Amino acid sequence: MEQTREKFEWKPFLQLITAEKPPILIITSVLILSLIETASSLVVPLLTKRLVDLMAGGGVQTSIVALLVMVFIAQTVAGGFSFYLLTYIGEKVVAGIRRKLWNHILQLPISFFDANQSGETLSRITQDTNTIKTVITNHLVTFISGVISIIGSVIILVILDWKMTAIMLGVVPVSVLIILPLGRKMYKVSRKTQDEMAEFSGNLGRVLSEIRLVKSYNGEDAERKKGFYGVQQLFLYGLKEAKIQAVISPFMTTILMVVLVILIGYGGVRVASGQLTAGTLVAIIIYMFQIVVPFSQLASFFTAFQKAMGATDRIQGLITLPMEKYEGKQDTLMNGDLSFRDVSFSYNESKLILDRVSFTVPSNKTVALVGPSGSGKTTVFSMIERFYKPDKGSINIGGIPIGELDLSLWRSHIGYVSQDSPVMTGTIKENICYGLQRKVSEEEVHAAAKMANAHDFILALEDKYATQVGERGVKLSGGQRQRIAIARAILRNPKILLLDEATSNLDSESELLVQHAVKNMMKGRTTLIIAHRLSTVLEADELLVLEDGRVTGKGTHSELLERHELYQKLAKQQLKINGVSTR
Repeated sequence: MEQTREKFEWKPFLQLITAEKPPILIITSVLILSLIETASSLVVPLLTKRLVDLMAGGGVQTSIVALLVMVFIAQTVAGGFSFYLLTYIGEKVVAGIRRKLWNHILQLPISFFDANQSGETLSRITQDTNTIKTVITNHLVTFISGVISIIGSVIILVILDWKMTAIMLGVVPVSVLIILPLGRKMYKVSRKTQDEMAEFSGNLGRVLSEIRLVKSYNGEDAERKKGFYGVQQLFLYGLKEAKIQAVISPFMTTILMVVLVILIGYGGVRVASGQLTAGTLVAIIIYMFQIVVPFSQLASFFTAFQKAMGATDRIQGLITLPMEKYEGKQDTLMNGDLSFRDVSFSYNESKLILDRVSFTVPSNKTVALVGPSGSGKTTVFSMIERFYKPDKGSINIGGIPIGELDLSLWRSHIGYVSQDSPVMTGTIKENICYGLQRKVSEEEVHAAAKMANAHDFILALEDKYATQVGERGVKLSGGQRQRIAIARAILRNPKILLLDEATSNLDSESELLVQHAVKNMMKGRTTLIIAHRLSTVLEADELLVLEDGRVTGKGTHSELLERHELYQKLAKQQLKINGVSTR
């Protein structure tokens, strides 16, 4: 889906965030609150110094204690509000990114979905965006306040005692030299981990969506091995991340302990000699923690930020993919003839699926496509629906190339019923009305169901039109699903009908009901039928014979029976068996 970048880049991340226009007022409030929180934390050691020195002298001022309590309250309140507001910003930004992603994905061409697993695409919307949200909500305030805390603490420490400050800051260059290369390594590992997670999610989605196939063909063992392999890969990448963290975390802890021991030892000697007060030593130790702790948090921030860079790369790679072009002519007559003019097409450059195909479907007439499997019949339908563009030639309606028409308008005039018509999770009514941009009355829904011979079986169900069909319509029979699909197409009132032999997989009773529904729907419409059984298209106005992506014959049933060798062979194989005369 995208190329892995080895170079660390932060600009794409900022561009992705700023494109969602996070609220400036709230961001400003967060910064102010963070400054208040950090300033409070910087004042605490100074007040503690004063308190310790007073206690060492045998006295305590209640004003100092009260001031210390007020500072703690201010720090707590400012921290709480800044966390909530930053979480709001993170959620709002990520919601915007998810909306943009989902909108973009829905408008990508079918070729994208042919090449990418749905689970992998899903991980872009869920896991990758969640990685970005984690950086904003969990690490950004820590980063901002940490930087301020480090700078403020260093300045105050220099004022208090520059010698102790020099000892403390001496370890920073060593820490940076170790953390930076490890951070770059973490970036690469996290990128690979996210890629592996996307692939794992894609495999899970594939298996779960076809679980009946898996179980019917005893595919559990094969899928178990693939799943276990994905789990093992994620486990190994998790260990790689753990190895890096296993160096960083103990290293930071060791540095902290070494500095603490040196400061207490050296500071204790200076207190004993009178060069330093006990309060100052306590303040220096607290400031040391206010430097070291944010410094370690910065390491966590950069780790999370590097993961977010990988997520940003993938999201940007998806967003920059070209979408289907929807804009076009709106006032085109849809009642004209539909024609293919020397259309050639291939999914890849190795083999032509359609080779200079030319034919015309007269308005309100029926044309059937016949031929062996792999001859290009389904591809013709895909080209009409504009799932793919012709490599050469053109497809016209009323003399106008369909590529110049508004895509939504064009598809709204097409009704497609396949052998295994898809049914969405939801109610029967929701499925019949699926995709309509207008409000539909109960009477219209019932009328469409009656024309599709579906009304009676729907009323026999306990919840009638509110019946839940289950995932992919598993609670309905094949014939019931087909009639729901036909009712959906009827309610759409299309100008063009594409029928992929809607009765081929049904029992005799369901087939008769569906055939009757199809005939109702075909009246007054331009219709193309993919014929797997010749007996269903004998009355078509014209039959086209496709072989290896080429039209090798045109005519009525009787005309082709007289002069077309392949059609004669198909007729002898099918029509005699079915008791239908070939003459």
